[in-house]
Amino acid sequence: MAKRKTTSATGKQAARRTGETRQAELHFGAPGGEPSPRAAAADATNRAAGLSFRPVARKIRAEASLIHQSILAGKKPSLKFPLRSLANVSYDPRTGYFKLKGKNKERALTVGTVKTFAQTLKMMALAKELVETNDIATKREAYYVSKNWAEARFKEQPESDTVMEDVEAFFGVNREQLGFVPEEKGGDVAGRLVVIDKDAETGEPLHIDCTRFGSGAYSVPTSVEDLQFETDAEFILCIETAGMFQRLVKHNYWKQANCILVSMGGVPTRACRRFVRRLADLKGLPVYVFVDGDPYGYSNIYRTLKVGSGNAAHLNEYFCVPQAHLLGITPQDIVDYELPTHPLKEVDIKRARDALKNDPFILHYNAWQQALETMIRMGVRAEQQALAKHGLNYVIDTYLPRKLAAVERFLP
Repeated sequence: MAKRKTTSATGKQAARRTGETRQAELHFGAPGGEPSPRAAAADATNRAAGLSFRPVARKIRAEASLIHQSILAGKKPSLKFPLRSLANVSYDPRTGYFKLKGKNKERALTVGTVKTFAQTLKMMALAKELVETNDIATKREAYYVSKNWAEARFKEQPESDTVMEDVEAFFGVNREQLGFVPEEKGGDVAGRLVVIDKDAETGEPLHIDCTRFGSGAYSVPTSVEDLQFETDAEFILCIETAGMFQRLVKHNYWKQANCILVSMGGVPTRACRRFVRRLADLKGLPVYVFVDGDPYGYSNIYRTLKVGSGNAAHLNEYFCVPQAHLLGITPQDIVDYELPTHPLKEVDIKRARDALKNDPFILHYNAWQQALETMIRMGVRAEQQALAKHGLNYVIDTYLPRKLAAVERFLP
């Protein structure tokens, strides 16, 4: 790959200087997942009995042993989970992601909670089985497995997903380590990047050139922890919509800008976020994010990519991209580029006001507060595709070059 100079080189150097690109290692026992002394003792007993030598399975057995002991002692068993919400997170720009404050919720076995308590234990048992047999289940499959749980079965998948996330947070691991994988893709990638994977059967390295997919793209796998990368790109451009990504790929924008294009497809999956984070960290690349100009694009899509979410605060250290900055579409872009707009809906206004009131990330940056207040005052939103007003390829020929010439102006 021939190296080209672009306006983003300064951003790449800055990313390396600031130290934002510290590589977080994803491993068993994320913050909040340390066993209690009693659980550690139960774990040792289980290991001595030769019940399981897989770390996650051992930990599940240890916690289950504590519950069993409580029942035998005539006590009320209980489980404590981190409270997963914006109310229980803080934001520190030095770390660059949402961190749990430490509040917990307790799930005790009572007449009123017996079903949820049983569902939690059944989900833990399913995870143990998956780990010990080296198998996987999609979130949807896990929901259907519960149909065999008699009165403990889930009525709808959102119930199943919530309990799965509680179990994940309880053990301080990610759900993939428990054997649960998402249904959705991890995102698409095109441009100046070679992904080094392994052959599933032989273990031999596979070099996947993301410049050689024609009109298609490389799909990010659900697990990206063992991937390695080769690139001479100057930056990563994360794009909200598949349509805009396809346009940039169709016209080989990555050649013109010497970059890597990543399609997020809306709110980015964990795999997509982890892929971008590892790539940016390992190669010292700045990350620019191109979303629709609306409160959802800002506070849901961009914010989740950059600092994580309240719901997954126990894992945000690994599934966020602190070095990301917002390229556009900004409220000022709507004015500067005379973009066609749509009126803000009530849900948009509520989302923006909630962010201004409750989101620790938005509250930390005056620039973001001003942007959302300006959007509310304007009463309009704009899509990426609105740039087509000036021509189908205006985004390639004019908008992106102009924006990338002044990366220091990007929203944090």
